[in-house]
Amino acid sequence: MTGEELTLGAVLARLEEREREITAQAETTREQITQLTTQLDELGREQHGAAHELWEQGMSKAAIGRKLGLHQATIRKLVSARSADDVVAKSLQRVHIVDPYVGHLHRRWNEGVRNATQLYREIQQLGYPGGELAVQRHLRRYRTGRGHAPAVGPKPPSVRDATAWIMTNPEHLRDEDADKLHRLRERDAELDRLTGHVRKFATMMTGLHGDRLEDWIADAEQDTLAPLASFARNLRRDLDAVRNGLTLPYSSGAVEGNVNRLKMLKRQMFGRANLDLLRKRVLLAR
Repeated sequence: MTGEELTLGAVLARLEEREREITAQAETTREQITQLTTQLDELGREQHGAAHELWEQGMSKAAIGRKLGLHQATIRKLVSARSADDVVAKSLQRVHIVDPYVGHLHRRWNEGVRNATQLYREIQQLGYPGGELAVQRHLRRYRTGRGHAPAVGPKPPSVRDATAWIMTNPEHLRDEDADKLHRLRERDAELDRLTGHVRKFATMMTGLHGDRLEDWIADAEQDTLAPLASFARNLRRDLDAVRNGLTLPYSSGAVEGNVNRLKMLKRQMFGRANLDLLRKRVLLAR
């Protein structure tokens, strides 16, 4: 055997050894991730139980947060959740990258394929760009008692989409979006009323109908939509100015536009040129 063959054999042996080491490290890491996720789930359940126990004792959310050492926003989520499963499910459902492939994953899971690595390889062939860990996280909820993966229904609209539909002039909405908003309004009475209030205010603002302002405020205050009623009450603090803004054709838009332009120029020039050049740009730029 030649020296070159010996060298090549040694290199191949080292590569095989390194591959075994990487595989062992990957298995260890996978086990650690599984253990950590289990611990996080247990922690979420403990926090949910503790928060609800203190809430039932009459403590305020701020007091609960101080006692448990948690942020008040976290306490609100824990108290609002009906069960610990809801808390755990919400944390697991944040793997949005898997969402387009959930239909395939659930179908194959219900067919008896429970190997996450195999399912990961299958959706990889369908174009899935993420890693195997996200797939494992998504499937873990069905290993811990639920068993059967639910059939995937239509994805609900995002908050951003629903807000855009409500805030857009109905005449400018695409037929598809108008139909989706119509179905949302049929299913949720509060959302239906909110949409009506928003559109009345938009009509008042774009049509300069400031004479309708007090009627709009009264309707909003009588509604059970607390944030909207709060907004309406705050309008009364400077009612004359708001009414004039919704009635007169004058606007500070031109001034605000120039202020925005000046800020943009200052940011572009900062650290790059002197005041003389900045002055010329401010005076000459249009």
